[in-house]
Amino acid sequence: MAGLPGAAGTRSGSPGAAAAPPPPRLDEAFLCSPLGGLMGAQAVLGLLVWALIADTTYHLHAAYGWVLFVSIFLWVMTVVLFVMYLLQLPMKLYMVPWSLLLMIFNAVATVLYIAAFVTSSVAVRPTSWRQWDYNRRAAASFFAGLVMLTYGATTFFSFRAWKGLGGSAARSQADSRA
Repeated sequence: MAGLPGAAGTRSGSPGAAAAPPPPRLDEAFLCSPLGGLMGAQAVLGLLVWALIADTTYHLHAAYGWVLFVSIFLWVMTVVLFVMYLLQLPMKLYMVPWSLLLMIFNAVATVLYIAAFVTSSVAVRPTSWRQWDYNRRAAASFFAGLVMLTYGATTFFSFRAWKGLGGSAARSQADSRA
């Protein structure tokens, strides 16, 4: 009798529970792609850079303020983009040219990290009276160089995706429009 139009059915739970959208799916293919791996490396290495600088007496040297600003700003932006790609938001916001946007972001990040790497490397003084600050600053310079290289590699892959050189051009156009 439950299938008849006038019959009263029993339902457990709230009435809006059936209409709730499913939770967002994570893009496992993105995590295994070169872009996902490089963005994950940028997040981890960028975190190391700003954590190492923040643990020193950076306020005594103006150069480290710049390095700290670049590393924290780009770390936050990279994490936001990483989460957006992980949740497949670029496919939902298809009107934004994501490949071009990602290429420009990575190119600007590469240039900023080149400046931060050079600034941090020049400001390291081995004759510091605080040996632990020297070690942390030298390590931060090393990791800034690694982050700079990962942003450069991501710029290269973003450029290839923007031009449609990474695989078939029809697939990259379909991905950018989907």
